Amino acid sequence: MDPLVRFRDAYSKGLIPQNVYDLTLKRFPITVAGINRIEKASGIQYPVAYVEPSLVLSASDSNSYEYGILFARTIPVMFEEKFQVVIQISAPLIAYGLKGTIHAILAHEFLHFLELIRKISKMELISDELSGNLFENVYSDETRLFEPRVVFNDKTLLNHITKKFPSGFRDYKLEDKVIKFWSDQNLPKSNVSLDTNNVKLSAESLSNIKLDPKFIVKIAELEEKSSKIRKKRLY
Repeated sequence: MDPLVRFRDAYSKGLIPQNVYDLTLKRFPITVAGINRIEKASGIQYPVAYVEPSLVLSASDSNSYEYGILFARTIPVMFEEKFQVVIQISAPLIAYGLKGTIHAILAHEFLHFLELIRKISKMELISDELSGNLFENVYSDETRLFEPRVVFNDKTLLNHITKKFPSGFRDYKLEDKVIKFWSDQNLPKSNVSLDTNNVKLSAESLSNIKLDPKFIVKIAELEEKSSKIRKKRLY
């Protein structure tokens, strides 16, 4: 799959101007390098990723003034009765994000991917609920994900993650840039309600998902190590 296929399509339809198109393509290798870096640092293959040609905004509900920019998302999909996890990377992140920021966000989504696989392997996904509140989502995000230092052996990458995600991701300079050069220019936007972004799979669907046994063992090892680190923090 060409990760830029949707972005190129949006450009061909005149939705993306030439300067933004050129800038995004020029900076796309930073994303590729980030994915390669994460694979090397974790020993695990990165899931399929693609560039979303819009600014993705989230709100608790359609009437809420509380919203956030989603620079990337981890999306589980059932395609032709096969389960797949896809990482959606927004074009504004690629165009305007610093290298460290892009790599940190890619790594953070990778942790979401691992957590998703963990839940599926334990049949936990049916009852899992995403909070409809952005702040609560940040909190649950930090308490659920695997410990980055257990997953990655790249000190610089770990430094990027801990700096960018001390308690949820906020990069005000990046947000200002994106609002100025993307949102204010009336480039494509898409809205995602957190309430409708819940991951729900039936028990039958879950039971039909085939996961690599070696991968499941690796996930279990990471979970155990993460749990030990959290316990040390408590005592």
